[in-house]
Amino acid sequence: MAVSRETESQDDVSRETDAPTPGWQVRTAGDLADAESPLVDHSTPLAQAAEHSVLARSGGLRRQGVPRPDRTRVMVVANQKGGVGKTTSTVNVAAGLAQLGQRVLVIDLDPQGNASTALSVPHHRGVPSTYDMLVEGSPLADVVTESPDLPGLWVVPATIDLAGAEIELVSVVARENRLNRAIEAHPLVGRAEDVGDDRFDYVFIDCPPSLGLLTLNALVAGREMFIPIQAEYYALEGLGQLLETVEMVRQHLNPRLVVSTILLTMYDARTRLAAGVAEEVRGHFGDEVLKTAVPRSVRVSEAPSYGQTVMTYDPASPGALSYLEAAREIASKGAPA
Repeated sequence: MAVSRETESQDDVSRETDAPTPGWQVRTAGDLADAESPLVDHSTPLAQAAEHSVLARSGGLRRQGVPRPDRTRVMVVANQKGGVGKTTSTVNVAAGLAQLGQRVLVIDLDPQGNASTALSVPHHRGVPSTYDMLVEGSPLADVVTESPDLPGLWVVPATIDLAGAEIELVSVVARENRLNRAIEAHPLVGRAEDVGDDRFDYVFIDCPPSLGLLTLNALVAGREMFIPIQAEYYALEGLGQLLETVEMVRQHLNPRLVVSTILLTMYDARTRLAAGVAEEVRGHFGDEVLKTAVPRSVRVSEAPSYGQTVMTYDPASPGALSYLEAAREIASKGAPA
């Protein structure tokens, strides 16, 4: 893959137009901004961004919402490689779905508690958390708190106590099934005819960047896997191990688990590398890969330092537009059969 500077100029490397045209097209934030919509003023980019920001902040996006699923969709967000945008994708897709009128629950299974930080919920020691649910056996309903920034979005925070949960669960009977039982016992999880309009439409489980007992609990509890993949070749190396683990779980613990959603993150449309990774991922996973890719964005990285997702921090930024469209794609595709 290495290219010498003598044989190829930097412009040739960085221009996407020099790369072979793929058989499918990744949608970038620029494509989304150019898309025709009767609800957006296309007279100038500034007017368009301002209108989208007003819609997001005023709840106007709910009026362009997406159909609710017939039953709660439980999605496991996992990738044992760190730094691929796993937690960022979890909170922003969840926030995007909430903005589109869905009722969403995020379960933070990462002891670092980054998802809890981004969703602005307390996660210091002593706060009811995923640790109490998994280790102490507290009902899921007792550890849920609503996000103050977005109506329709709830969170189960993770505290530092969760760091010791892997060891404490080793001697527990059916230790890999603790999270599954807690989710299924929640009165707002299930089919529409059984639970009603107050049900959760989506449950996102944000896993730690490892394949330990916490991630195993998530894989047993989930029906769908949502895998964010950084648009670089290093990100592909650990994917094989993750898929082997998924297959093992399917064979022995959870036969209903399927990989339903792949999201390309940190996508740089100017480079051949990003296009090559996108094509390779698409060739392997097919329609599970979302057409929308999330670009590198300073605003996405800044938002957690203000205790927000980019969806509320800067709704008109390229990252927010991309995550909103990714959320719309997930809802429009529906649950796997």
